[in-house]
Amino acid sequence: MAANRRLFLGLLATSALTALTPVRAVPARHKPNFIVILCDDLGYGDIEPTGGRMIPTPQLNRMAREGMVLTDYYAPQNICTPSRAGLLTGRYPIRTGLAWGAILQSDSRILPMNEVTIPQALKPAGYVSGLFGKWHLGHLGPDWQPTKHGFDRFVGIPYSHDMKPLALFTDTGPDTPPTREEPVMSELQQRFYTEAERFIEAHADRPFFVELALSAPHLANYPNAKYRDEKMQSAYGEVVEEIDAIVGRLLAKLRALGIDRDTLVLFTSDNGPWYEGSTGPLRDRKGGAGYDGGYRVPFIAWQPGTVPANRRCESIVMGIDLLPTFTTMAGIAPPPSVTLDGRDISAVLTRGAPSPHNALILFDDEEVVALRTQRWKYVAQTYYHGHLMPVEARYPQLYDMDADDSESYSVIERHPDVLAAMKAKLAEARDTFRPMKRGMPPMSAASIKQD
Repeated sequence: MAANRRLFLGLLATSALTALTPVRAVPARHKPNFIVILCDDLGYGDIEPTGGRMIPTPQLNRMAREGMVLTDYYAPQNICTPSRAGLLTGRYPIRTGLAWGAILQSDSRILPMNEVTIPQALKPAGYVSGLFGKWHLGHLGPDWQPTKHGFDRFVGIPYSHDMKPLALFTDTGPDTPPTREEPVMSELQQRFYTEAERFIEAHADRPFFVELALSAPHLANYPNAKYRDEKMQSAYGEVVEEIDAIVGRLLAKLRALGIDRDTLVLFTSDNGPWYEGSTGPLRDRKGGAGYDGGYRVPFIAWQPGTVPANRRCESIVMGIDLLPTFTTMAGIAPPPSVTLDGRDISAVLTRGAPSPHNALILFDDEEVVALRTQRWKYVAQTYYHGHLMPVEARYPQLYDMDADDSESYSVIERHPDVLAAMKAKLAEARDTFRPMKRGMPPMSAASIKQD
């Protein structure tokens, strides 16, 4: 509690936006491999390490016992496309022009070519990179493919697996046109894993970055026959069990290759659950504004000998932190002339250090809707009857996350000074990001939905 008070006093003395300054890299003795297992729409309450009770996840339980669970990890945004953009660039998605909704079939937006991604940032340190699974950062024009954005190999789908038409692409470089095939939906997650495993085996003798971007448990669910569970009442649960098994296979493969101690594996999700799935104790869901259920998702870190075993850490972190963390751990500087919002969290991962953030900013599309510090959460906007409604004028929402992470009972009467400070910091964030707004992108009315 004393640590939380110190963090809050720091908030009063400094701007929440100091998190936007670039970090300085510290040379590392070794260049670790990095693997990010990014699920699609997996909820905080869907797996046992973050409190789930309905679906058995023994492999994730073992990963948590051998590593660290970060209980207060936030996806960069509450919906797919902006979240993935934030994770790969280390920047709040509004900076990339991809903050508004998910890219749909008729949407011509792509990740801008001038954005520096994790694989591009790691290239100077000799890393080779592969993306296996869902991309969802654009699919039209000559420059949408992940291999145009730093990845050396891409086997996957361009967007969510419920969007049509759907093809499975194989792309081996920016100068080679990708091939396509019809995906077998019940085998899709296995195909993603198999391709990732082949890539890891082929590059086990040099540093690599792999994003295993599973397209599950996003609806619709396509359970693999091998993971049918008569005790499980839902296809969603069977798909989560398959994800759990994939995690176990991956960690076993790293051990068999003798590179487990050289490889940082992160398991997480792009946002909270959609129409199915569990947010556990958290309020609201995917696409909901302000409250944690759409943003706060599972996060497990694993690297034997580097990440301490059987630890839980409450330090606030976000997907935008991965790029500066990876460059630091690789012993190189972050990309020059790039404004990073993420911070280096290597000390959080390796010893459970306090968060380097004074505050995290939560966006719904291009609107700043909430602010989270280590102890406090201020919610300014949320949805009511389908409309984004400001609540701060009549019903200010301040939550003590140490006591109430369900965000059920506002404490404004007891902490007016905290409320004033949080409102001021949120207003400052809005002033900073307002000039970056681009408005709703053009899209056909027939395809407007959140994927």
